[in-house]
Amino acid sequence: MIDKRVADSQAAIAGIESGMTLMLGGFGLCGIPENCIKALSQSQVTDLTCISNNAGVDDFGLGLLLKGRQIKKMISSYVGENAEFERQMLSGELEVELTPQGTLAEKCRAAQAGIPAFYTPAGYGTEVAQGKEQREFNGKMHILEHAFQADFAIVKAWKGDYAGNLIFRGSARNFNHPMAGAAKITIAEVEHLVPVGELDPNAIHIPGIMVQRIFQGEVYEKRIEQRTTRKK
Repeated sequence: MIDKRVADSQAAIAGIESGMTLMLGGFGLCGIPENCIKALSQSQVTDLTCISNNAGVDDFGLGLLLKGRQIKKMISSYVGENAEFERQMLSGELEVELTPQGTLAEKCRAAQAGIPAFYTPAGYGTEVAQGKEQREFNGKMHILEHAFQADFAIVKAWKGDYAGNLIFRGSARNFNHPMAGAAKITIAEVEHLVPVGELDPNAIHIPGIMVQRIFQGEVYEKRIEQRTTRKK
């Protein structure tokens, strides 16, 4: 069995260069690869195209890369929690491609499965459909969407083994699952890294064949974007 462990986040992001396209898992701040994002924010890479459901918040998650002007283009479905993102978008500093959330997920899953393109009714008749092939199926119009082509996919899992097999926990599974294996190289950071054979085969969500690098992360903050509690 191939041992895919690397020492830390710095070793994991080796080879990521300016101008590359990255997929980053997570939904809001749930399940984001905190260690790799921090390592990227401390690197010199710029002009990145980032595919992520959202853009973090101003001082955390992808907000760190936005603050450092390291992102050239964001491909996302929801971006409402980041004031710096809004400023850069409105000023023309940041290129933004808004994508329906289901389409974003399917463009990841299609890349993971080796499917080059697919038809979907989502976005037909809107700006999303502009410049895209349109076709009718069963009396309903659809648009052609192409699978993503990314250089690296960076995902976060709860537990993994030395061979790259991954188990997600709860809602942190989100976009991490379809992004794993959807790029040329997949990096997985995990909270618990164990020897091969310690994971229940029936519990594995992503097989190790889809992962090229894995490491155990440290000091996960696991922030909550909007903490709402009822009055006592």
